[in-house]
Amino acid sequence: MKNKTIDIMKISVLFILFLGCTTVGAQNKLTIEDAIKTALKKNFDIRVAENDAEITRVNNTAGNAGMLPTVALTGSGNYSVNNSTQKLSNGTETNIPSLSTTALSAGAQLSWNLFDGGKMFVTKSKLNEIQALGEIQFKEKVTQTLYNVIAAYYNVVRQKQQLNSIKEALNYNFTRVTIAQTGYNAGSRLKSELLQSKIDMNVTTENVINQEFAIDEALKTLNLLLGKSATESIEISDSIPLGYEPDRALLFNKLNKSNASILNFQKQIEIANLALKESRASYLPTLSLKGGYYASRTVNSAGSLLQNNSNGPQVGGTLVIPLYNAGETRRKETTAKIQAQSAELDLQNIKLQVNTELTNTLTEFENQQQLLKIESENNQLAKENLQISIDRLKHGQATSLEVHLAQEDYVQSNTRLINFRYNLKLAETKLKQLVSEL
Repeated sequence: MKNKTIDIMKISVLFILFLGCTTVGAQNKLTIEDAIKTALKKNFDIRVAENDAEITRVNNTAGNAGMLPTVALTGSGNYSVNNSTQKLSNGTETNIPSLSTTALSAGAQLSWNLFDGGKMFVTKSKLNEIQALGEIQFKEKVTQTLYNVIAAYYNVVRQKQQLNSIKEALNYNFTRVTIAQTGYNAGSRLKSELLQSKIDMNVTTENVINQEFAIDEALKTLNLLLGKSATESIEISDSIPLGYEPDRALLFNKLNKSNASILNFQKQIEIANLALKESRASYLPTLSLKGGYYASRTVNSAGSLLQNNSNGPQVGGTLVIPLYNAGETRRKETTAKIQAQSAELDLQNIKLQVNTELTNTLTEFENQQQLLKIESENNQLAKENLQISIDRLKHGQATSLEVHLAQEDYVQSNTRLINFRYNLKLAETKLKQLVSEL
């Protein structure tokens, strides 16, 4: 009898120590707001997208559109040695062996494309739209990343809640072992009941260990999205806030105005139409201006002209009227037309996809709300049933199998309840993402 009492005490101590060790090492809690702020600063996808948007801003200049002149300093030098023989019409001959000539020139040159069929202005407008597209794509990447962060954050919460549910089951297992051990010691229960209760407790203990691993994996995923090391320790909240009530009509009204994917393709249509205008500008003539100030000096070692110096301004213009270029302009125009048509089709397709996604997400949200309501009631019933079974077991009115089944029902109800909360939060986040409200 003494040994059996010691056995129960050993189980109690191990049980308490096990539950205690899983709560050690809590850190300062990272709220969802903190996680979002951290992701906006450190997430690598967001930082790369920000750089891509910055490139479109840097490229959006009048100079890149070809609207501004270019100014350059030019210079050249040449030295040559030749054998020179000259014969004039009057019969005079001049023979100069090893005639050296030094020629130097320098100048400042301005080149300016004054007219190119309006292409430069169209190009500048296209650069404006490309910059706007870059900002839209950056916003789209931000909203997608924030959705991933929120999903990963509450997945950790879900896994922690699941761990708490398993620990609660472990507590019931411990109660069963204690009752079975006491009954066996008193000779009122079979040893098989004691062994089964211990087996169930060991299995639940294994589930705790596995769930700890699942939490660790979920935390690593969250750390990656936050731009943190996988080994960095963080502690987050243990609840999933709910209460969002979507307005169906308002969401559909906002969708076409604010959805990042739709705005993306709308902007691409504008860019494609401007590219078409660019190609058509090639049919028109171009006029360019060149001017500058030049100086040159030539020195000969012998001959009738020993030195020649010149300097002064020069101005000139070039007019190019396109007549025939083997159909290249026509090819570019046709290609631009097809690309504009494709952009229109892409927009229609993405509108259909996004509207379908919003409809499906609203249905998912409403379904999860209903399931959560039903399961909340069911969870209370399962817990009450389990508690009654435990009390009946204490008084010898229930079998270990009956308690085991009641416990399984309660644990499964907890799992469903936790998943319904998480799925409802995901649906809420997706709805906000679709209308760019994250």
